[in-house]
Amino acid sequence: MNTNSANVMIKGVNFTAGLALSFSLSLFTLTVTAQEWQPEILSDGQPNITGMWNNVGATATPLQMPDQFEGRVPNQEELADFIRSRDEARKGAVWQGFENSRGVGAYENYWFDWYWSDAQADAPALIVDPPTGRRPAFTEEAQVQKRFNVEHEHDSAGNVESGDRCLSRGVFGMMMPTAYNNGKLIIQSPGYVMIHSEMIHNARIIPINAGEHVDEKIKLWEGDPRGHWEGNTLIIESTNFRYVGNMRAPGSGGGNAVQNEGRKMIETFTIEDEDTLRYTLTVDDSETYEAPWTVAFPYELDNDYKQYEYACHEGNYAMDNRLSGARVEERGIAESGTR
Repeated sequence: MNTNSANVMIKGVNFTAGLALSFSLSLFTLTVTAQEWQPEILSDGQPNITGMWNNVGATATPLQMPDQFEGRVPNQEELADFIRSRDEARKGAVWQGFENSRGVGAYENYWFDWYWSDAQADAPALIVDPPTGRRPAFTEEAQVQKRFNVEHEHDSAGNVESGDRCLSRGVFGMMMPTAYNNGKLIIQSPGYVMIHSEMIHNARIIPINAGEHVDEKIKLWEGDPRGHWEGNTLIIESTNFRYVGNMRAPGSGGGNAVQNEGRKMIETFTIEDEDTLRYTLTVDDSETYEAPWTVAFPYELDNDYKQYEYACHEGNYAMDNRLSGARVEERGIAESGTR
């Protein structure tokens, strides 16, 4: 564990790629030394991945391919320098009362998991497909909803982002690297895998080899998951998503993204060694994004991580404060006759 220095971990891997006229990030691969070790097999045939897994090392990796690496694959030294620079910049941000370099109301750095952890030089971007390493554009309909979220989020509690309402951060919000609460507890029982996130105290229960999804009329916040194993890779396919007009999504910028009912997600957890799960997440939501896209990053075994109860709504003073603040602002506009 690191205190506040910007150390960067590089696993024993080689970065290889085929480069032609166009750059293919999908060819950015990890060449892993062959391992004699194989995971324990549980009584129901599942490889054993029970434990606490942490993706905090990936928080310094940008979502999208940086301009400086467009069209090429950085070597290990370039990648390590790039990740180290990003890590140093965020750890060096100076808190100034109630404001720091990230804006008014931001936390002091010591609240963030990454401040106490080493960044991992795993890849130049989390997005591995499309080959450009860039997230596909939002559809016109999704952009309309995003603008609505910006303009009307505080009209009522129902318009506020679903995670801030302590309802659901969605699969993206639960599984992607974030500021804090990055530990995920995985527990297996015959026929099931449970993934518990400390953030808003959320648990996903994934049936294994359970057949068809539930009736299409049933819509769920994080979809209806079905899992199966192919060798040492757990594959989770989720459908039957609930429509949510304002939900967290990577790289959504101003105004959070919409989650549509036709969304499909495929996740994989591949056991690389005793301490590493290679995670991928593909979203296919043609009403929100113009094309499917995939992210990839490692989860590292971290059984020293302790999860605590995340009493989300019990202390959710921000909801009252944000809505009451909006009402005060509206009264001021009405009294002044200006906007």
